[in-house]
Amino acid sequence: MAVSEIPARPGDPSARPVRAPRHARGEGQWALGHREPLNPNERSKKDDNPLNVRERIENIYAHRGFASIDPQDLRGRFRWWGLYTQRKAGIDGGRTAVLEPHELEDEFFMLRVRVDGGQLDLAQLRTIAEISREFARDTADITDRQNIQYHWIRVEDMPEIWRRLESVGLQTTEACGDCPRIVLGSPVAGVAESERIDATPAIDEIVRRYVGDKQYSNLPRKFKSSISWLVDTPYQANDIAFLGVDHPEHGPGFDLWVGGGLSTNPMLAQRLGVWVPLAEVPDIWAGVVGIFRDYGYRRLRHRARLKFLVADWGVTRFREVLEKEYLGRTLLDGPAPELPEKPVDHIGVHAQRGGRNYVGAAPVVGRVSGTQLAQLADVVEAHGSGRVRLTPYQKLLVLDVPPERTEPLVTALRGIGLEARPSAWRRGTMACTGLEYCKLAIVETKALGEDLVARLEQRLRDFDTDISIHINGCPNACARTQVADIGLKGQLVTGPDGRQVEGFQVHLGGGLGMAEGSTAGFGRKLRGLKTTAEELPEYVERLARRYLAGRTEGETFANWVIRADEELLR
Repeated sequence: MAVSEIPARPGDPSARPVRAPRHARGEGQWALGHREPLNPNERSKKDDNPLNVRERIENIYAHRGFASIDPQDLRGRFRWWGLYTQRKAGIDGGRTAVLEPHELEDEFFMLRVRVDGGQLDLAQLRTIAEISREFARDTADITDRQNIQYHWIRVEDMPEIWRRLESVGLQTTEACGDCPRIVLGSPVAGVAESERIDATPAIDEIVRRYVGDKQYSNLPRKFKSSISWLVDTPYQANDIAFLGVDHPEHGPGFDLWVGGGLSTNPMLAQRLGVWVPLAEVPDIWAGVVGIFRDYGYRRLRHRARLKFLVADWGVTRFREVLEKEYLGRTLLDGPAPELPEKPVDHIGVHAQRGGRNYVGAAPVVGRVSGTQLAQLADVVEAHGSGRVRLTPYQKLLVLDVPPERTEPLVTALRGIGLEARPSAWRRGTMACTGLEYCKLAIVETKALGEDLVARLEQRLRDFDTDISIHINGCPNACARTQVADIGLKGQLVTGPDGRQVEGFQVHLGGGLGMAEGSTAGFGRKLRGLKTTAEELPEYVERLARRYLAGRTEGETFANWVIRADEELLR
């Protein structure tokens, strides 16, 4: 109803015209009839389903080259097939928000390969390595979502890359875009001694049914999932998460969480309070995605993630809509999951079911190469294994290692730059792609992270506790900045000489609910607490030494930060 004026009552000289209340503007929710294109992204998806762009890549762009690509495809629909243009070399972070997209982008692509559940066999690992060396200048980073990420990809090579990946059961379908991204899973699913249910069948069924299905390929924003019996994925940072739980009457199943996400407006996922048996996980997953598709806020991109809908509705209404409109039945109430005594990352040597071991090893900040992955495949095979897993912390595991070959494997992994007994610094440091390749980045991250780890290992060789350092090149929190012990958000800061230089806003003491007694929360931000990139190693060393000197017995870094005087944190 349009705004109108209500006239004053006749004979009332003091009365003034009163404006009728304005109806709230629609948020672009399809279920409420708001289907009109509300922003350029929604217009692009309405004009053509992004999944259709693969045919144009294979039949047109791969033959005619980069210059032939339609801008709507290049900066939009390509993402649904895992492709982003990468940053042009030599453009500093100060120009990130100033230049137009075509000025920032190079004629090469980042390509993201889905590894749902983080599971790779040797044929897949060798194929990933081969593609890296032949088409990606030997790049192949492990991301914190269990993906493999290439750089320097040419559009001309995509048909052959897809052919090779798909020949071994891998894909790039919906690895990016406003769609269901990779499904995180426990890297020890199916082999962990403490696991009651292997969630792999549910992950596989979701990927088989729904990834690439046009019914779910146009969501308001990206949709991130996690399904694991163990508490070894960052479940509270996902749009949807299923976490293992024992029901007192019905036995093992999963606890459902919705509405998590970080970026510039972080929120933690909330429990719906239901118990889900393994066989029902795919249907309930699809119901939650359906709610997001139909009720999600499409008008403004910065409010389009599921977390905003969950925050506005609350979990009671969300559950009611899920049950009545999407499932047609009532879900069983369920208990909260039990958390382990301490966080689990699987690094080191561990016993698995059946008498064999698995070995978790750490590259530095997820940076590997095709050459290194090919060497890994050889090492793994030589030590009696045929399976590798990627973790949501930029690490990798080798499964099924015979006991007598375990220590030789640890030594062989060290020989190719993968450490199964890493320092706390190498173990706990992650970094996003950063300025080297990302068009959104303001500062460099990967090389900085490698240097930081090396310098801390030298200066604090005997540091005796786990500590997480997450380095992000911009505010978007791809490296989960807000839930790290030390979270570093890239920005330009004022250096000692008054000039703007690369640096970070510092978040301290954040974390997820990954262990018994831990409280999930976002890092403490002190006013003006920033560091230049150059001063970062000295700052972290100073902070770590103050923690060691001031902690009580058994006190974690995050708990120390909560009670520490502000001056100790600077």
